[in-house]
Amino acid sequence: MGDESFDIVDSGASLTYPMQCSALRKNGHVMLKGHPCKIVEMSTSKTGKHGHAKVHLVGVDIFTEEKYEDICPSTHNMEVPHVSRKEYRVENISDGHLSLMENAGVTRSDLKLPENDLGKEIDTRFKNSEAIVVTVLKAGGEEQVIAVKHLK
Repeated sequence: MGDESFDIVDSGASLTYPMQCSALRKNGHVMLKGHPCKIVEMSTSKTGKHGHAKVHLVGVDIFTEEKYEDICPSTHNMEVPHVSRKEYRVENISDGHLSLMENAGVTRSDLKLPENDLGKEIDTRFKNSEAIVVTVLKAGGEEQVIAVKHLK
């Protein structure tokens, strides 16, 4: 009985879904070079003598704000990330990790305090005993705190 081994697998839910390149829109999301990006610029070239119309995409990574570009035939599919945004109340900060609570009362403490000006602002507000809420963005298997505001 003790010789069995079990592989750990995910639920099968995909981190992205396909969308035809011509259906993408500015301010939408797309995966560019493996990064979840917000589309900031888009242009379509006319069909050539032997080809399809091409779409030139410029996107900014939603986590790092790095710029990425890609060119894709308008009839081909591109991967679009499932992007979700959730707000949590900050309960505690210890060892660089945030202890957060959802509206439903569920707590989590697996997110790191950002190592930038936003992280410093969250830390300062928490030390000043402010009731604050952080916005967490999730896409492409990655989660990150992107904003902070005062709890009303």
